[in-house]
Amino acid sequence: MRFMMLMIPKGYETAPPDVKLDPERVKSMMAYNEALQEAGVLLALDGLHPPSMGARVSFEGGKPLVTDGPFAEAKEVLGGYWMINVASRDEAIAWAKRCPASEDEVIEIRQVQEMADFDPEVQAAAARLPDLQAAVRGD
Repeated sequence: MRFMMLMIPKGYETAPPDVKLDPERVKSMMAYNEALQEAGVLLALDGLHPPSMGARVSFEGGKPLVTDGPFAEAKEVLGGYWMINVASRDEAIAWAKRCPASEDEVIEIRQVQEMADFDPEVQAAAARLPDLQAAVRGD
C-alpha cells in the first residue's frame, strides 16, 4: 500500500520566499529520511518552497484564473511530502510518529488510490494510466 505523508508546518503559509532552514533540523530530518530508505519503504520525497513563491489556478466559471501566492485564505499549506510503500495504514502511522517534527508541524497521512479501488467503468476510463506512470518513472 502506498501512502503519502504530507508535512504541514504551521506558519509556512506566510513564510517569505527566502525562508531560512535550520541546519540542525535538516540533519535530523535527513537521518529520518535515511531510515525510511534503509527500511526499503521510501519511494519519493521532496520539500516545497513556501506559498509566497507559488500560484494557484482556479476554474470558476470554467475559465482558468491564476492567483499568485501568498494566499490570504490559506490556513494550512504543504511544506513537503514522503511517498512510502508499507503493508498497512498502521505502519504508515508508525513511520510518521518517528519523524523528528517540531510542535509546529503536523503530518497528514493519505493512502494513494490504486486502480483496484475503482469500479470497472472508471478502470476502463483510466486504462492508460499505468503506461503513463511507467513512462514518468522511466520504466
